[in-house]
Amino acid sequence: MAYGTSLHAVYNHYLTTYAPKSTTQYDTHKKSELRNIYHSIVKLNKESPLYLLDSSNESRAFAIGLKENARALRNTIASLGGLDETKMLGKKAAYSSNPNIATASYIGESNISGTSPSFNIEVTALASSQLNLGMFLPAEEKTDLAPGAYSFNININDLNYEFQYNIRGGESNRDLQERLARLISNAEIGVNADVFEDDKGRSSLRLTSTSSGLSGDKDYIFHISDETTSKLSGTVDYLGLNFMSRQPSNAHFLLDGEPRTASSNHFTIDKIFDITLNGISSAEGETAEIGLKTDLDSLTENVNNLVYGYNSFVKAAAEYLDSHPRSGKLINEMSHISRHYQADLEEAGFSFEKNGQLSIDCDAFKHSILNDENKTRFSTIRDFTNSILRKTNQVSLNPMEYVDKRLVAYKNPGHNFANPYMTSNYSGMLFNGYC
Repeated sequence: MAYGTSLHAVYNHYLTTYAPKSTTQYDTHKKSELRNIYHSIVKLNKESPLYLLDSSNESRAFAIGLKENARALRNTIASLGGLDETKMLGKKAAYSSNPNIATASYIGESNISGTSPSFNIEVTALASSQLNLGMFLPAEEKTDLAPGAYSFNININDLNYEFQYNIRGGESNRDLQERLARLISNAEIGVNADVFEDDKGRSSLRLTSTSSGLSGDKDYIFHISDETTSKLSGTVDYLGLNFMSRQPSNAHFLLDGEPRTASSNHFTIDKIFDITLNGISSAEGETAEIGLKTDLDSLTENVNNLVYGYNSFVKAAAEYLDSHPRSGKLINEMSHISRHYQADLEEAGFSFEKNGQLSIDCDAFKHSILNDENKTRFSTIRDFTNSILRKTNQVSLNPMEYVDKRLVAYKNPGHNFANPYMTSNYSGMLFNGYC
């Protein structure tokens, strides 16, 4: 039980310190993919020499950050049509005739039979979150609550969370509010808290739900009380935490004239479009038309996203050049990949920057694709994308390749065996940084 608790703590430390990015659908894998990764690790460990690694905090952050950035670039490529070479960059792109009302992205299948789907949406009300605004108290004055152990409960999603804290003698109202704001926000239960101050030197504890809308017969998302708490009560009344200044509400909109509601401003329609509501229609009948872009416009958008992901990866690696010179090795490898396709890419509207990044002229790109009768340029762009994908897989598999290290010994040729050396160095850094 202690081991499981420790491992859970280390994993949380990794997520909050090094990998704040959220996971996506592209982070899931089939058994066959995991099996291939395992065999690749075994082969890597079998052939790897013995190194003495730099175990500093900076090197640890560099290796983990490098792996996460490689994962992000891989996911960018996957989101543009998939990892299958025949489907790369084939994702359809959606358009909105009025982004002020709604924007959309296409999440359906690549192959569409029949008429291209489209619809009109008119927004009459946006979904809102719950906001509780506490009483405004003189910020610098001493709190009226007596020193002692206090607690209060927050009920959200049919779960009850108790928050316990101590009030120290001489503590000011603002000190108390800031401490409770950190306590609530860091708990990550679906409620964020901060301290709001007016122009009269008074401060208030403000609580906002991370979700919006209403479900069932409830007229709230979260509820605060200290009537049945285990410690001293009085916090809720003193700070006014149970005052709901904004009630949560659902989004209301018309989809091709038919009334619809949603608990969030972000939702999907028929598993085809991912919709984000951005504003209310300024006049009755004002709509946003949602549909699919042409194949050429979709390809142009996909290539733009590829260039952005590529540049973000190169830029992230370049940030470590001063502290980790070996990151230059990765930048040179990425540059070598792009230079291999340089002539064809430049004919397709790409430009090569001195810092190793790329840029693209969308008009020149569209013109080159329209005049590419044999589709050789598009084939080159797919080959370029596939080469980048292979490199991100290599970096994800062994980010230690780019960490400063000193060669100690080669393995005995012909008599080497698989061992967990390389992978244990990477995973061990997570434990060393926490313990």
